[in-house]
Amino acid sequence: MPLTVLGIETSCDETAAALVRLDTAQADGPGQILSNIVLSQTKAHASYGGVVPEIAARSHITSLDIIIHEALQTANYKVAQLDAIAATAGPGLIGGLMVGMVVGKTLALASHKPFLAINHLEAHALTVRLTQGLSFPYLLLLISGGHCQLVSVEKLGDYILYGSTLDDAPGEAFDKAAKLLGLGYPGGPAVEEHAKQGTPIAIDLPRPLTGDGGCDFSFSGLKTALRHRAKALEPVAKQQVADLAASFQTAIADCLCERTQNAFQRFQATHKPQKLQFVVAGGVAANQLVRQRLGACAEKNGFTMHIAPAALCTDNAAMIAWAGAERLRLGQNNGSGDKLDMAARARWALTDLTPPL
Repeated sequence: MPLTVLGIETSCDETAAALVRLDTAQADGPGQILSNIVLSQTKAHASYGGVVPEIAARSHITSLDIIIHEALQTANYKVAQLDAIAATAGPGLIGGLMVGMVVGKTLALASHKPFLAINHLEAHALTVRLTQGLSFPYLLLLISGGHCQLVSVEKLGDYILYGSTLDDAPGEAFDKAAKLLGLGYPGGPAVEEHAKQGTPIAIDLPRPLTGDGGCDFSFSGLKTALRHRAKALEPVAKQQVADLAASFQTAIADCLCERTQNAFQRFQATHKPQKLQFVVAGGVAANQLVRQRLGACAEKNGFTMHIAPAALCTDNAAMIAWAGAERLRLGQNNGSGDKLDMAARARWALTDLTPPL
């Protein structure tokens, strides 16, 4: 029997709604995306060089009902035909989360449908099951503007954290580097584009924490080092900007690969002789150098790397709907959904979750 779930995503600066269908006869997916509508707020935040929470929340308020209507219309569904409604409950910007939660709860209450409060990180972790039907367990590297984690995904709701960032996430570091170098916003694509014209070894930059055998990350010191190198070169010529971008991007990739290498060894020690699967999720997974380096490292260590399509690496509602469908299938709260008084959470670790029932 199929389950069809409406997902709502408002955790940061994308207003999104999607309908996803899950076939309960298939244990691991893949699922079917019936619609996936995303309204980006990039232009609204560009002049500030980053996301402004109040602007993001106001945009969600004015746009979300329109986006939900478009998602339903595209899928040719009515709310009464849905099996459940899922909304991101955290982590994220609290104002935006509250908007999505209130709308999701209202729809669920009015239509007598189960409401599912979804952890944004879990949704990223499960996206490859939606797109590729990947079975558990697998190693996850989540790299985005707000998150950087290495996690062993054992099963739905069961996550073992190997390491996380101690300060900035890589996407945040790219944004700050782009602002420093005057490259515009969003920073990741801007740095990547300018790096194509630069020399990756032209500027000496540190690789924080590498060599200690652990799985934690740190990018704040790398960003500070970039600022010092740029200041020493002032006035910075066009080619030097490209060299700084290329060197910074390479340093990020080096750090991600070295820490992931440590995670590979830890995962192998506890999961052999099972098939070794490695998943990369989050917006930074779109960076081609990062993809290439991680892919080579995975192959060297006997892992098969999986990355969702680019549109599903960044924030979207299809992953929220899928996470809701996965939990609903296993009888979360005996199929009745989450309590309608559950509050949005700015912080919500994967390790705080538990399997359904």
